[in-house]
Amino acid sequence: MQPLRRGDSGTAVAEVRTMLATIGLLDNIAPVSQSHFDEATELAIRHFQQRRGLSVDGQVGRETYVALTGAHWKLGDRVLAHEAGQPLVGDDVAELQTQLLELGFPLTRPDGIFALATAEALRDFQRDYGLIADGICGPDTLRALRQLGRRVVGGRPQLLRDQIAVADSGPNLLGKRIVLDAGHGGPDAGAVVDGIREADLVWELTSRLEGRLSALGVQTWFTRGPHNGASTEQRAQLANDVGADLLLSIHLDASPSPRANGVAAYYYGAGVSSSTIGERLADLAQRELVARTGMLDCRIHGKSWSMLRLTRMPAVRIEVGYLSSAEDRAKLLDPLYRDTMAEGLLVAVQRLYLPLGDDPTTGVMRMPAAAH
Repeated sequence: MQPLRRGDSGTAVAEVRTMLATIGLLDNIAPVSQSHFDEATELAIRHFQQRRGLSVDGQVGRETYVALTGAHWKLGDRVLAHEAGQPLVGDDVAELQTQLLELGFPLTRPDGIFALATAEALRDFQRDYGLIADGICGPDTLRALRQLGRRVVGGRPQLLRDQIAVADSGPNLLGKRIVLDAGHGGPDAGAVVDGIREADLVWELTSRLEGRLSALGVQTWFTRGPHNGASTEQRAQLANDVGADLLLSIHLDASPSPRANGVAAYYYGAGVSSSTIGERLADLAQRELVARTGMLDCRIHGKSWSMLRLTRMPAVRIEVGYLSSAEDRAKLLDPLYRDTMAEGLLVAVQRLYLPLGDDPTTGVMRMPAAAH
């Protein structure tokens, strides 16, 4: 969809303003004929984006629109069921998932998408409670959830399950399944500065990392490359289909300001919902890259971007520098520097699976390079 921004008007803007009013972020609702994307609307959108872990640009693009349409649903407003091809999305689904997680049923995290895993967890709950196990959240299931919900204390029960799953998989990387997502590919060049394309640099860096992972027996998949410009949804589906243990998405950033520089890492995190292992991996990757390269530490951040939200495994997006920064660009053009970054990312993956007692100091662990 074409993003809506300040100065636009019409029925689409009226719909956005109505949704913002429904969730309490905008007071006045004008008739469609007078619906303008004004300063108040932009501020409300920025507030919503900040709260939801979206890119804060004050515009209504596809991700912001999807998040807005799902934000006004509360558990009990509608019957929830799995719909193949176009699953239900909304805050009511996330609330249901949170309750199922709190009750001990296996779900990765509350992502607000009523996929097959949510339907199966709901069926398990219905069987245990003596209800018809149809995977549909209707009045009887809601009533049972509310009765049991009063006994649920809260916390982050998925954290312990995630930690156990990582520990049970063992410290050896042999046989691990990792999907590598080069930030751009095919006709999508990403940022371009002085003829240098983001797609080319991240593909080369991702290939270096793949070589190092393969040398240790890791099974790897690329989501896209020089001749493959798959969409976000297609790339996330690939990672889900192969049953990946992890996904690493590698990007370069760009800014109108040439002074913007540094590295940052992102994991799935929106409100009370987050990927605990994703957060750990993002932190390890960020610290390793900063320690090994000396680049500015732009820290880690929880986001609900599609690639992080649609994948069922821990997924991390790493912005390895600013192509628009002369300082970062000079480093990124050095093959030895990219090799250092590849080793840092490999070490972060290895440290994720090490017992805490064996976890080395950041920046000192060395891993074998790929054979040439």
